Amino acid sequence: MPDNFIDLTITSPPYDNLRSYNNYVNGNKKKFNYHSFQFEDIAKELYRIIKNGGVLVWVVGDETINGNETGNSFRQALFFKECGFNLFDTMIYSKPPRGSVGNNKTYWQSFEYMFILSKGQPKTINLLRDRENKEERKGDNGTKRLYNGDLLNLERNGYGKFGRRTNIWEYYIGKGHSTKDNIAFKHPAIFPEKLAYDHILSWSNVDELVYDPMMGSGTVAKMCILTDRRYIGSEINEEYCNIAKIRISQKKLQIL
Repeated sequence: MPDNFIDLTITSPPYDNLRSYNNYVNGNKKKFNYHSFQFEDIAKELYRIIKNGGVLVWVVGDETINGNETGNSFRQALFFKECGFNLFDTMIYSKPPRGSVGNNKTYWQSFEYMFILSKGQPKTINLLRDRENKEERKGDNGTKRLYNGDLLNLERNGYGKFGRRTNIWEYYIGKGHSTKDNIAFKHPAIFPEKLAYDHILSWSNVDELVYDPMMGSGTVAKMCILTDRRYIGSEINEEYCNIAKIRISQKKLQIL
């Protein structure tokens, strides 16, 4: 890809050794080893191809080994900063507890990180406003006492029924929640369609180009089609490529 080519990147890399990903590493079928994942090379290339003002959404979690979390998510975020990215926001992808998660010696593990990294200041910020306020209020006038004792006349803005979200986003996961596409669950680690959809709306505009360098089952591509964005996806596993092709070629695309 040429330099400064991509408006928005949304992806989720391998989380340590939490999944085998069908035993594929760098195109070869063998035991997955997180340390063979070429993160630093990928990070540098993402910085090169993302436009000035473009955004990278990096959804990631950590493995716990013998009571010790790897912390690789933080290492990755800090390396992105070394590459030149701004850590624009550290967001949380919250999942209501279900099944066997974490271990019995810690509080229930129910979130992952969503690092929002920007190349310079983001050129597009479309904050989602669907958090219901307790009440609506019209703007009014007031005063503020200054340091020297004088009063400053102010016009205070009101607020509507809905305000901007917090940076903690909660999504239900699993069949019937992440997607209606049953074929997607042949991939071991899909994230909810709505997560990709919300980030696409937040950090890009119609007709802009969105990239997923670890495309998996094609969730980001499908959401680009539904939001009138263009997309590019890369995926090393041929089986997952076929799943993605089937999902995005459906006659009627729908989102939960």
